[in-house]
Amino acid sequence: MNCTVRFGKEMSRGKALLESSEVLFRGEFRLKIPFASIKSAKALDGELRLETADGLAVFGLGPAAEKWCKKILHPKTRMEKIGVKPGARVSLWGGFEAEFLDELGLVTGSVEKDKVRTDTDVVFFAADSRKALSSVAKIARSLKGATALWIVYPKGQKTITENDVIAAGRKTGLKDVKVVGFSASHTALKFVLPLGER
Repeated sequence: MNCTVRFGKEMSRGKALLESSEVLFRGEFRLKIPFASIKSAKALDGELRLETADGLAVFGLGPAAEKWCKKILHPKTRMEKIGVKPGARVSLWGGFEAEFLDELGLVTGSVEKDKVRTDTDVVFFAADSRKALSSVAKIARSLKGATALWIVYPKGQKTITENDVIAAGRKTGLKDVKVVGFSASHTALKFVLPLGER
């Protein structure tokens, strides 16, 4: 969103982005404010006021200030971001961190590992290289109806990029519909069958 930001004695017009765990600003100066570093967040008269260890950052966002403030103070959980609802039937393909498995276990007790169930609602596929993406075709053939496939891959690696993941999904006829920050080290891209093929 284009806006004006005041930070210390600096002021600049530029673009502000509200990410899942940080606020970014690119203008005559740059800001990266992780939610965890924000001491207080207030929306007042169209301004989002973020108190950080480095000082006060004031974003002139107009009506969006209130909405941004709520999202900063009450960020969505990973399960909410990726749309895993209570009782969802989940299939896992590949290795996932224990923290994710624990979160999944709190939402649903229905998790199948290393194969895709015929009645699954969501498939999570951990891909750590371009070579691993060869499994996408096999997984795609097992998807039915509105079943979602999330391909989870490491951020900032040359061995696998967002373009590689998108190409692998599209090659099998799937449609990429959403991207989320899965963790500090991984990104997740969501694919579904096109509406006409469900």
